[in-house]
Amino acid sequence: MRLRPAAMSVVGLLLAAATAMAAPSYEGYRKCGSCHRSQLDSWEQTAHARALDSLAPRARAEAKKKAKLDPNRDYRQDPDCVGCHSTGYDHEGGYDPKEPSKYLIGVGCESCHGPGSEYRLLHRKAGQSFEKKKQTAPRQQLAEAGQEFQFEERCNSCHMNYEGSPWKGAKKPYTPFAPKLGKKYRFDHAKAVRSEKAMHEHFKLEGVFTGPPVSSFHDEFQSRAKPGVSGKEE
Repeated sequence: MRLRPAAMSVVGLLLAAATAMAAPSYEGYRKCGSCHRSQLDSWEQTAHARALDSLAPRARAEAKKKAKLDPNRDYRQDPDCVGCHSTGYDHEGGYDPKEPSKYLIGVGCESCHGPGSEYRLLHRKAGQSFEKKKQTAPRQQLAEAGQEFQFEERCNSCHMNYEGSPWKGAKKPYTPFAPKLGKKYRFDHAKAVRSEKAMHEHFKLEGVFTGPPVSSFHDEFQSRAKPGVSGKEE
């Protein structure tokens, strides 16, 4: 049977709606921090946590002048800027400048790890099973639920998104803070993930999840990680 154009349109809309419903949404760092308290406390001391503040009037005035931006303007409502200074902007559950949630301000947990509505529940369930029965869970299920383990593209989407960038994903709106303004704007992912100014401290994982995928620096960071104070890190 052949579908008429109108029927095909309806089917298309239904499929799109089903896909949208299935997509994970952003929830904010409060829910992540309810278990990962040590990471949250550490992240709050980083530049990423204060990223939105740099868009305020007179913040980083000299840098803005160098980038030909108005240092007296409030860029915290500018859609060309806020996406790289908040969590999940323009995505389901993400930061909305009109109704700003303090738990989505700054470059938070889900900016790197992906929207957490689905995998956060898996973390909680697996954590409970591990605590009661020492039963582990496959890490792959987290990836299937939207958790990110290879962070470089997420980092590049802001730090390498300038005009003339060698990164293939670069597109408008470009960041004005490009390497042509100075060496400090050259982005090296391998160095950035090891920067205490940018990244939260990494704490010893209990082994709730096993198997791939893991980040390229997982073993290195875990080899020198210390226990988290909450005892609930997964």
